[in-house]
Amino acid sequence: MRPWRDGPNDRRNYHHGNLKEALIEAARRFIAERGIGGFTLVDAARLVGVTPAALYRHFRGREALLEELAGRGFAELAARLARALTSRGTPLERFTRMGETYLAFAEEEPAYYAAIFETRGLPTAEQDDGSGAGTPVARPSPFDLLVEALQATFADGFGGVAPRFIALEVWALAHGLATLSAAGHLPRGPGFPDKYELLRAGVLALVHGAAHGPASGRP
Repeated sequence: MRPWRDGPNDRRNYHHGNLKEALIEAARRFIAERGIGGFTLVDAARLVGVTPAALYRHFRGREALLEELAGRGFAELAARLARALTSRGTPLERFTRMGETYLAFAEEEPAYYAAIFETRGLPTAEQDDGSGAGTPVARPSPFDLLVEALQATFADGFGGVAPRFIALEVWALAHGLATLSAAGHLPRGPGFPDKYELLRAGVLALVHGAAHGPASGRP
């Protein structure tokens, strides 16, 4: 991905009505290249060739733009996780595939991933209540999706261990691996497993241990 420049040749043309999409795309590119802290509304305005004041026709501020990114990112993540969960294989294979999908999403969509965890609270969607005004509806978190997946794929449970505890451990594993990998802190080289191999081993240990091991050591 090439770095952005501030020259006029790098400004994106837009027609009336799609400035919002141009701003969202600009934010995605800035965050992917500079990180969540390296993006401002002024940057986005300069990139698409408008004044900062024009941005407020679509977003109240930087936080509102990040919330839009988070909502879109979460919708994409949820769709990918759902496809992984309904793919072929045993329950353990399908659940592990969800973790692999999570890692791939963090790598392929760094701006969406960063926005999901930067915004306050959960991303929300608007639901039409018939009055013409959207009613905010909270979306579930990645944690909620993992709990639902565990309950759906392992109907027999985990020997008295609540699925939410297993889901939290798996989420912490996947998020930790994604974060370490993005920061370049995950050891690499001969003899070192990659992040996907680490995830598979971790999920197997957590799920197998919960299903077959003593539950006395867990809440």
